[in-house]
Amino acid sequence: MNLNRAQLIGNLTKEPEIRTTPAGLSVASFGVATNQTWTDDAGQKQTRAEFHNIIAWRKLAEICGQYLHKGSKIYVEGRLQTREWTGQDNIKRYRTEIIAENMIMLDGVKRDTAQPPQEPMPQEEEEIKVEDIPF
Repeated sequence: MNLNRAQLIGNLTKEPEIRTTPAGLSVASFGVATNQTWTDDAGQKQTRAEFHNIIAWRKLAEICGQYLHKGSKIYVEGRLQTREWTGQDNIKRYRTEIIAENMIMLDGVKRDTAQPPQEPMPQEEEEIKVEDIPF
């Protein structure tokens, strides 16, 4: 049995970068920071940030590009994948990324402040009679 699963709750470190592959697939890349807090032996509170590289594909990439911004708090889950390549200096390089399969925005959707809020659609209210309530 094998399991390759990553789950994070953190904040975006930069705006998502959206690209399109030659085959027409959308891909988004962005960073998420998570913090670990503990008390050391001297009783002092310590914090350490960990930075994660996230890649989202297809419709999820489009959603990330449309709704996520630097500082957004999100939950992301996916799988770990390590890429390897040789740099221009002929040194082999590695990068471990989380390939996102699901994402939940934890701080809600923020409206674009450049556009005024739209008026809600008027809804017809139907009168409810006490005798129509089934309990």
